[in-house]
Amino acid sequence: MSIFKKEEKKGLKKPVIKSQNQKFWEFWKNLLFAAIAAFLIKTFLIETSRVPTGSMEKTIWVGDFLFVNKFIYGSSSPRNIPFTNVSLPYFQMPAIRDPHRGDIVVFEYPGDRDELVPTELNNYVKRCIGVPGDTIEAVDKVVFVNGKEAPRAPQIQYINNYVTPKGIANPRIFPKGGNFNEDNYGPVIVPKKGDVINLSLDNIEAWRTIIDREFENRVVTVEGDRIMIEGKPVKSYTLKKDYYFMMGDNRDDSADSRFWGFVSRDKVIGEAFMIYWSWDPSISFSDFFNLLGSVRLGRIAKLVH
Repeated sequence: MSIFKKEEKKGLKKPVIKSQNQKFWEFWKNLLFAAIAAFLIKTFLIETSRVPTGSMEKTIWVGDFLFVNKFIYGSSSPRNIPFTNVSLPYFQMPAIRDPHRGDIVVFEYPGDRDELVPTELNNYVKRCIGVPGDTIEAVDKVVFVNGKEAPRAPQIQYINNYVTPKGIANPRIFPKGGNFNEDNYGPVIVPKKGDVINLSLDNIEAWRTIIDREFENRVVTVEGDRIMIEGKPVKSYTLKKDYYFMMGDNRDDSADSRFWGFVSRDKVIGEAFMIYWSWDPSISFSDFFNLLGSVRLGRIAKLVH
């Protein structure tokens, strides 16, 4: 009897048996905490992005899934309701630095050359070729920045041996009315905040969409020989934002700034830095086992640069 009494005095604890109700609420509590942690990471640290086109091949392939460093350029709260075209008001944190030439940048597609807003909200992945104030020119497909040949990406690709001669204008090229084509382009100066643009009837079409986008409304009109912004005659305009020039590494198969124009700083989301998954997107989910068999193991955890 004395032995049992001593064990009772030591205060041996009986195992706690949780009720089904306690287990249920504990499960949902843990799930909620995990969801909040995932939301905070996705919002302020790491974004994910899928590569839908071949404009960055062979650096990034169609079917690659990327981790995107958001905080380096300034994390932001969600910009749209997931899986919809509904934009949300958002706030942005201070950036560690701005995009550099050569960075692989994920950004909101600004829209086609003459669109005020895009018809669909999409994230694009391109290489930053020019930063605010740079002069960009392509001569027979070779890109020059500020008069010097730009460094070529390690996996840069040209799939068309033909070079469109200088002076043959592509009507789809940015800016509207520019006598450029995708192989012989520019020179154009990448705008920066505070630049004063002298406006004329000769250049207003090149600047119309940029100005309208800064106002988020169609504000530019031409009445006779007068240029109007919000109904007031103007001869110049001071830019409110910094801009960047983006190009794909697959130079002959890339819809980029040569076609739709500059990317404003507020559209920049982050820097792509690693592939976390990759498979053949041409295989549908209905053929799941073949899709699973197409996984590119050699590309998983590969850094992109």
